[in-house]
Amino acid sequence: MLVKTFGSAVSGIEAFTITIEVSVTQGMKFFLVGLPDNAVKESQQRIETAIKGNGWHWPGKKIVINMAPADIRKEGSAYDLPLAIGILSASEQIPSDNVHKYVMMGELSLDGSLMPIKGTLPIAIKAKEEGYEGIIVPMMNAREGAIVEGLKVYGANNLGEVARFLRDGEGLEQIYVDTKQEFEKTNNTVDFDFADVKGQETVKRALEIAAAGGHNILLIGAPGSGKSMMAKRVSSILPPLTLEEALETTKIHSVAGKVNSGSSLITRRPFRSPHHTISDVALVGGGSYPQPGEISLSHNGVLFLDELPEFKRTVLEVMRQPLEDRTISISRSRFTVDYPASFMLVASMNPCPCGYYGHPEKQCVCHPGAVRKYMGRISGPLLDRIDLHIQVVPVPFAKMADQPTGESSIDIRKRVIAARNIQNERYKDIEGIHCNAQMTSKLLNKYAVPDEAGRKMLKMAMEKLGLSARAYDRILRVSRTIADLDGAENILSKHIAEAIQYRTLDRDSWGTI
Repeated sequence: MLVKTFGSAVSGIEAFTITIEVSVTQGMKFFLVGLPDNAVKESQQRIETAIKGNGWHWPGKKIVINMAPADIRKEGSAYDLPLAIGILSASEQIPSDNVHKYVMMGELSLDGSLMPIKGTLPIAIKAKEEGYEGIIVPMMNAREGAIVEGLKVYGANNLGEVARFLRDGEGLEQIYVDTKQEFEKTNNTVDFDFADVKGQETVKRALEIAAAGGHNILLIGAPGSGKSMMAKRVSSILPPLTLEEALETTKIHSVAGKVNSGSSLITRRPFRSPHHTISDVALVGGGSYPQPGEISLSHNGVLFLDELPEFKRTVLEVMRQPLEDRTISISRSRFTVDYPASFMLVASMNPCPCGYYGHPEKQCVCHPGAVRKYMGRISGPLLDRIDLHIQVVPVPFAKMADQPTGESSIDIRKRVIAARNIQNERYKDIEGIHCNAQMTSKLLNKYAVPDEAGRKMLKMAMEKLGLSARAYDRILRVSRTIADLDGAENILSKHIAEAIQYRTLDRDSWGTI
């Protein structure tokens, strides 16, 4: 008897339906074709043991299984469930009337239990698009799939439950998730609050500007000055995720297997902080079976690179294209996978090898030229993509003890949201531009034109401070954001003056001992 069941393969963050054709005829051999990898080929032993352990029998006949289309490589053990159901149905142990209505995925243990899988959300979205009645997945993945409205999602604990459901129409529980309620429940909560940060008003102001305009920022300061502490709080002042952004973010984390079991929707902006020993593949994504890297996992959120000069140069250089294009393409000989990578880069570093160049109390012991050499570990093209450079000076203990509680993240976020609303209105008819950091030269000439006093101030700063040519556009972008925070339609000289402060590394005097 020939029976068709349906599974799904994930490429990038999109899913493709896989048709599994199972034929049970006279004979004794087992054949599995359709470009399966080793994990899929090994499924026979798992499926046979699970079927027998759940009260069914393994058909002592010739079993031929084809996984179509044959030009898509089938990877992983998540095909165990549709393969097992196909064998049971083709051997007439369960009726075949209902198996074609559902997309099924799940890894089988030897006792028939279903283990969690990756990519449930894109699988559910594809199943709805192609008109399937529902999906059947392990219970731990069911809530993730249930955020797709208009699709029946069933969570199963073991193979026996699925078989009884397809035979008798009972035994599985349909999982319901109120997507809107789930989204609103945790979207406005914060784990780290700027109210905990005492002092450092200049740095907090720079981080507010960066969040308001989507600018990348580099924090330079001595050990213990609070760089990491403040960086961890940046995501708390970014605008809340929209439902569309939350779904896209969840898809990426689902494909990477980063969605917690029993969870449904990622409702807070990601904050990723990889160690400086990370490889370029782990950062941008890839591998034999390409997976999202850290830059894609931080999509719609913050990527924090602590101790920036300590990262391998090759790792930093591969970030240049994603920072510019906000997407990453991973090419292999047979296919290309695209992952979104629209993130805000927050980086930190010591100013010199000893860490105390520019410290108000401790003496730098580095030899002449060490500061410039240390900074040379970061290439000019990468620095060119960072709009704000801010020096972080440690707060003395005496002042720290006397400082009142700082402004909360919620209050800062209100100003950031107001500035982002202005930018959304400004760029609503321009595709691919959502914030000031993404402005092209043409848009700069249209929306970031300073007044006469501002132009004179910028010219004077370029000459007196020795600012590089690349600093010019960055200053205009940042000043546009400062004006938006002020609710000003035009860029004034005070906005230019503040933006100039945030180009520390472009000054001729930086790094001279």
